[in-house]
Amino acid sequence: MKKISKRVASRINKDNEDGARRRLIEELFYDFNKSKAQVFWMNFVRGIFFGFGSVLGGTILVAIALWLLSRFVDWFPFISGFVQQIINAVQTPPV
Repeated sequence: MKKISKRVASRINKDNEDGARRRLIEELFYDFNKSKAQVFWMNFVRGIFFGFGSVLGGTILVAIALWLLSRFVDWFPFISGFVQQIINAVQTPPV
């Protein structure tokens, strides 16, 4: 019986601590953000910048990868045709 009461007391204590932590986090959140409109606007702007950064980062990574591939074409002749097709596709403007 003592084991059960210790487990129940431990569980109640843990739940109380979790609830207090959750309430503290909510209070901190509402101290910084007074309205839901402000939160929505902040998340919208954050999403736009995240999307822009992702596209820009991906573009830079692809450019670096193509540049490196173009430098290694002379060392690996079996991939030269494939790399040249990629470079032509990137440099050719769309119709």
